Amino acid sequence: MMNALRNKVQLIGHLGAEVELKKLENGNSVARISVATNESYKNKAGEKVTDTTWHNIVAWGKTAELASQLLKKGSEVALEGKLSNRSYEDKEGVKKYISEVVMNEFLLLDKKETAAAPF
Repeated sequence: MMNALRNKVQLIGHLGAEVELKKLENGNSVARISVATNESYKNKAGEKVTDTTWHNIVAWGKTAELASQLLKKGSEVALEGKLSNRSYEDKEGVKKYISEVVMNEFLLLDKKETAAAPF
């Protein structure tokens, strides 16, 4: 049954900034999105504590274009994708590692929006 498992990530959170959309030379689109998720729990003193985690999200093609049109800073979004780990070299030649979620679909959860449909 282990081979039935796959790399799947689901998050619900709020955008911390506007979507950054870029058109690549090959005509493809890529969007970078910063999403915050909050987890609340009670500490030993019984006080409510909220932990915020920031996630790097990347989307490609039509999904990237739709995200840039529909999502704004502060928007609440449910998204699904896969976890991707990659490395790159910075300007000084130092190898850096980054984890990001490659988003393949999303759902806008803002209350004021009536057209919240999966894409």
